[in-house]
Amino acid sequence: MKKIFLALTVLILLGLSLNGGSEITVFANTGSLEKVTVLLEWVPNTNHTGLYTAQALEYYKQQGLDVEIIQAAEGGTAQLIAAGKAEFGMSHQEETTYARIENMPVVAVATIIQHNTSGFASPAYKEIKTPADFEGKKYGGWGSPIEEAILKAFMDKYNADFNKLEMVSIGAMDFFTSVERYVDFTWIYYGWDGIAAELRGMDLNFIDLRKEGLDFYSPIIITSEDTVQNNPELIRRFLKATAEGYKYAINHPEEAAEFLLEACPELDKELVIASQKYLSTKYLDDASRWGEMTESMWNDYAEWLFEKGLIKSIPEPGKAFTNEFLPEE
Repeated sequence: MKKIFLALTVLILLGLSLNGGSEITVFANTGSLEKVTVLLEWVPNTNHTGLYTAQALEYYKQQGLDVEIIQAAEGGTAQLIAAGKAEFGMSHQEETTYARIENMPVVAVATIIQHNTSGFASPAYKEIKTPADFEGKKYGGWGSPIEEAILKAFMDKYNADFNKLEMVSIGAMDFFTSVERYVDFTWIYYGWDGIAAELRGMDLNFIDLRKEGLDFYSPIIITSEDTVQNNPELIRRFLKATAEGYKYAINHPEEAAEFLLEACPELDKELVIASQKYLSTKYLDDASRWGEMTESMWNDYAEWLFEKGLIKSIPEPGKAFTNEFLPEE
């Protein structure tokens, strides 16, 4: 028996108080909801709050979608999306850039956060204040070529000798265990580990990558070229609901944090709420609308990767990302 799904073109604009009065396009649905899978790039955290908010407040349902959010079991999300294992996935600008060079048919359709919020962090007592202080220290990472390139570039900038830095693989070990027992510093996202350090009363030295001249989108939402070509309305509906979820998280961080906690009760409540308050100012930042990306950001980062010998060519920005499906403000 064929599934019957009818999305009427009649637009019903609702001023919902939960959404601070913004308007949501609601699709009348006379059949089953269209199932959509979203793959996370890591464990659920406040980068993903807008997804869980859109799910909890039924923004997806209002767009005729039944969205399942799952964590990728193995492999990068770009590979899985390209293989048709899910409609949407969380990725990073670096991963998507590599994917495009390898002719992997994935496209970024929105960024979660406007600017890079990551950097190198260490307990203040270790006195690592600039990349010049990396000499004679142990760095804990996961063995990615991008780590070595960034560390070397920053140390060169400060006339420090990269050969005097010891690099140690710590895998998925948490930040606090690693810097207290095994290494001197590591790479963190301030919105999670940095906020956790504040809650613990740990005084950190944080070397912000963006302030050192390296900015990029992380995380981003990707889909496949097949979906772009054959089901563009699905992308528009998904991003419409997702944007509403993130706008709610911007305006109501504590309430949005509760939606994440309801879906993922294993998370630390105090950390989630504090992190959500921090990220509520980062989702939109200086952009005119949530999710929007710029060609200059894609070009600059690709050129940096190319200069460091990390990629063999620079992909066309027009194929790597698009703002076409984002809702207008």
